[in-house]
Amino acid sequence: MKLETYNKKRDFSKTAEPEGKTAKSGKELRFVVQKHDASRLHYDFRLEIDGVLISWAVPKGPSADTSVKRLAVQTEDHPMSYIDFEGLIPKGQYGGGTVMVWDIGTFHAEGYEDRKESHQALKKQLKDGDIKVVLNGEKMKGSWHIFRLKDKEKEWLLVKGKDEYANAEEEFDQHSVLTGRDLAQIEQNIQKGSLKKKLLSLLKM
Repeated sequence: MKLETYNKKRDFSKTAEPEGKTAKSGKELRFVVQKHDASRLHYDFRLEIDGVLISWAVPKGPSADTSVKRLAVQTEDHPMSYIDFEGLIPKGQYGGGTVMVWDIGTFHAEGYEDRKESHQALKKQLKDGDIKVVLNGEKMKGSWHIFRLKDKEKEWLLVKGKDEYANAEEEFDQHSVLTGRDLAQIEQNIQKGSLKKKLLSLLKM
């Protein structure tokens, strides 16, 4: 089962992360990049393929420079409901730390405008370990290439394709595309909310 590993790693009575269930796709395939301040800061790059978010952890984050190859380590599939998850995973839980929706948008396989054909191409590309997509996000746009390293099961490289969106000088904005907050603000807001709930519960006693 695609989401079995995801569900086994999490205690949903303690984390606000959504429980893993496969979902039917919409009219367009979606992607998300989540900035994740866990034991080590990294970016989670996720593509919708076959009803789940196929996921890679990218330690240094995406680069718009076509000469830069970013290591991307494949992790467990995530449910589609994770696509807008932003908040705090409690300490002691798997992936404990702050999560930001760094970028979000739609995409298709490069060279395939038709949604059905695009999806079929993506499933084959995933199996072959060589994925080429066109992203339409708030930050990441145009051609991107993620391919598995030879003789490696989980290690891939993420590279910007050569097009009008390639820019060796570009520095991506580091705020949430959903809320405009940075990681520290997300953490502070969650902590304030938890304190408020605790105070309210004490007042009701």
